[in-house]
Amino acid sequence: MSENHMSSLAFGQAVIGPPGSGKTTYCFGMQEFMSRIGRKVAVVNLDPANEGTPYQCAVDISELITLADVMDNLKLGPNGGLIYCMEYLETNFDWLQEKLAKLKGHYFLFDCPGQVELCTHHGALKNVFAQLAKWNFRLAAVHLVDSHYCTDPGKFISVLCTSLSTMLHVELPHVNVLSKMDLIEQYGKLAFNLDYYTEVLDLSYLVDHLATDPFFKNYRRLNEKLVEVIEDYSLVSFVPLNVQDKESMRRVMQAVDKANGYSFGDLEQRSLEALMSAAVGADFHFTSTLAVQEKYVQPQEKTVEQEAMEI
Repeated sequence: MSENHMSSLAFGQAVIGPPGSGKTTYCFGMQEFMSRIGRKVAVVNLDPANEGTPYQCAVDISELITLADVMDNLKLGPNGGLIYCMEYLETNFDWLQEKLAKLKGHYFLFDCPGQVELCTHHGALKNVFAQLAKWNFRLAAVHLVDSHYCTDPGKFISVLCTSLSTMLHVELPHVNVLSKMDLIEQYGKLAFNLDYYTEVLDLSYLVDHLATDPFFKNYRRLNEKLVEVIEDYSLVSFVPLNVQDKESMRRVMQAVDKANGYSFGDLEQRSLEALMSAAVGADFHFTSTLAVQEKYVQPQEKTVEQEAMEI
């Protein structure tokens, strides 16, 4: 099959993120949401460890290879097995191309494996995305992370480092998403307003707050250097998401449509106002983030840092 077999443009999302961040749930919710607004959506499962997917699967990698078979036959662990599966997919691009060619005119959601190494330094998944680009797929990476990490400064810095590393390695237009917003304060309270985390504002305050912990006090210089790297690149920001909230899903969809160029196409009827909004960024994030905070974050009389100072 020739490289130019799929000559027309196809748009979609590469849904990535660590295990348990909600990738499969996101694909299911986004498939339903987009179908209701008239888009023809095809979900492609590229996770060989995915069993019993809740969404209607148009292409499933388990028809080619499964993690269980690799672990049994090659005596590999789950991490090594996933890497082998992705490398096996690399050598069988003709299978993937044949499956995708039957779905012309669809909008694609690629449900990817949750192994972090595949998105931060291993080349297999990146090569799959590069091959899709050669087939005229215009993809945006949707990187999901659990929102409750915002309540732990140390974990949030780790999330920022992982997100930045993923953005630089995957080399796709990128939308970072704080998933499960309805559970954001399940493990603790936010030290700052939600927009501080979504817009990744002055991180020196986070380092100061982290230094109030006796354990992290010894690692202040390390945290300062990590924060410097994040701020020097100035690439990471987040869109809050609750899959069960339609308005939240709409905001994420708009952000992804701008990232992969879908909002500038002619596949749907679009008003001049909508196009201008996408072009100049007139969708004010502060207002929308404030609305999300009022909905999911409990108001506090005192901030966490004020309580710490009193202690």
